[in-house]
Amino acid sequence: MTQMVETEARSPRRPPGPLSAVRLVALRKSYGRVIAADGIDLEIADGEFFTLLGPSGSGKTTLLRVIAGFERPDSGTVELGGADVTRAPPYARDVNTVFQDYALFPHMTVLENVEYGLKIRKLPKAERRQRAERMLDMVRLTGLGGRRPVQLSGGQRQRVALARAIVNEPEVLLLDEPLGALDLKLRQEMQTELKRIQREVGITFVYVTHDQEEALTMSDRLAVINAGKVEQVGTPIDVYEQPATEFVAGFIGISNLINRNGEVLTVRPEKVHLLLDDAQSAPPGAHVERGIVADVVYLGVVTRYRVELDGGGQLVAVRQNLETAASEVLEARGRSVRVAWRPEQAFRITTTKEREGR
Repeated sequence: MTQMVETEARSPRRPPGPLSAVRLVALRKSYGRVIAADGIDLEIADGEFFTLLGPSGSGKTTLLRVIAGFERPDSGTVELGGADVTRAPPYARDVNTVFQDYALFPHMTVLENVEYGLKIRKLPKAERRQRAERMLDMVRLTGLGGRRPVQLSGGQRQRVALARAIVNEPEVLLLDEPLGALDLKLRQEMQTELKRIQREVGITFVYVTHDQEEALTMSDRLAVINAGKVEQVGTPIDVYEQPATEFVAGFIGISNLINRNGEVLTVRPEKVHLLLDDAQSAPPGAHVERGIVADVVYLGVVTRYRVELDGGGQLVAVRQNLETAASEVLEARGRSVRVAWRPEQAFRITTTKEREGR
């Protein structure tokens, strides 16, 4: 069963000052031959919505469990608010965790679920009730406190789990793919709600997901994790617009890798201008290459074109369908075209071979 019990033996509150909410130093963790965390250094600011983004098996959930105290690192340190908690048990850390399966008590009402942590801390009943009801108002579940979890929708149960986790006002809230069980529309709605709630309560959120859109939508900053290593840390704009490595460029959205004169560059498809005839002019100062449209994918709002370049290689360009009919779009297949991009929109990246030192 998920660890739900809290006691008064909590981490000391951080003193005023610019200390990080979470700091990992040279963190290593392995399971047999599988290295889940390979010397990770990471710093998360107080009040930040920070996301650990990576594919399944990358090590992101292991990092979350190490921060929570559910796993102990093989080496390295974990700091919360400047205090070393590497060897501290989960109940002695000022953190709470929200899981994908909600872990609500089915025999309790919604209000009793939210009150649970406060009851363990022996707060007076009136104060517990007041704080729990205020939290239900914040997550927009006003009036539902008397229901059982089974009477709620998936999105409502997720809100109850969130309310229960933040009613204790932890310094850090850890969220392990909490929206993974929801359908697409509800997941998108909850992304907005989670960000709103985080801003209102001011608690540091550390969020784990493999969903790139989720990470880009909600995060103040994010760390891209791959094979137990941090590939890149930055704001969503930085990581998307200027991927540092080949893995980041390919994992977050679609990116073109262009090898010219021994240098590998990346440019996003929406930055590539597709010039279907010679009458169209390229942007001033743009780099221009010729090619053949090998494939066309009509996506409604936009069309994706795959172009085989005369100079070798291929790239993808995306155009909005502002005034173009679907039939006209599909006729572009097989045509000779030019593609153009401004030099400042193409970035030098570290390839996998370079990263591995080969």
